[in-house]
Amino acid sequence: MESTGRIRVGVLEDQQIFRETLISMFEGAGMQVVARASNVQGFLAQLEVAKPDVALVDMRLESPDSEEVGDGLQVVELLRDRHPDIRSLVLTSYREMEMVERAFKAGAAGYLCKLNVSCAELVSAVERVARGEWLVPPEFVSPPKPAREERTSALMRLTLREREVLGYVAAGADNLQIAARLDITERTVKAHVSNLYRKLGVNNRVEMAMLALQLGLPRPELAAHP
Repeated sequence: MESTGRIRVGVLEDQQIFRETLISMFEGAGMQVVARASNVQGFLAQLEVAKPDVALVDMRLESPDSEEVGDGLQVVELLRDRHPDIRSLVLTSYREMEMVERAFKAGAAGYLCKLNVSCAELVSAVERVARGEWLVPPEFVSPPKPAREERTSALMRLTLREREVLGYVAAGADNLQIAARLDITERTVKAHVSNLYRKLGVNNRVEMAMLALQLGLPRPELAAHP
């Protein structure tokens, strides 16, 4: 398929009026909406052909014809595994840290809350994610942030084991999973994580994971551990 130079967007959103508003907004901003759906199956079927640059995904998908609630994170996980070139941007009403961590663990490149994002901010977010950037909700990032050079310098001061732990944090692993992967105690993992908080100047695991991704630290796979 010949490239038009326009950002190609897919929209997975269960509320029709909101979905149509998003489509109009993106097309008005010069983007091309190549996939649109209210359910996981329909959206995945379109993505196989459409191949957008960014998939905008709602986490909770209700249907007027069924009591079942679809999980948009299934799409995020499948895109991570099958179509890594399609970057997922989660747009949801959930604001809990646990949900943010779940989204990034699934492979999201960005996370925004519907309740406090403007149209201009959403368009900008899609553009940034399409360029390869990572986005965390502002309320989960504590300013001021050190310059990239300072962050890189902090990363260079980490021990090899601390880098390994940081990689697993970026992959969404909890302390128990990290301990099993590295064959160390959970208490040792906690000590390494405490050192990472101090050395990297972050305040939560989402910030830690995002910093690791921004600096290009490899993110190990979390397939079933023997």
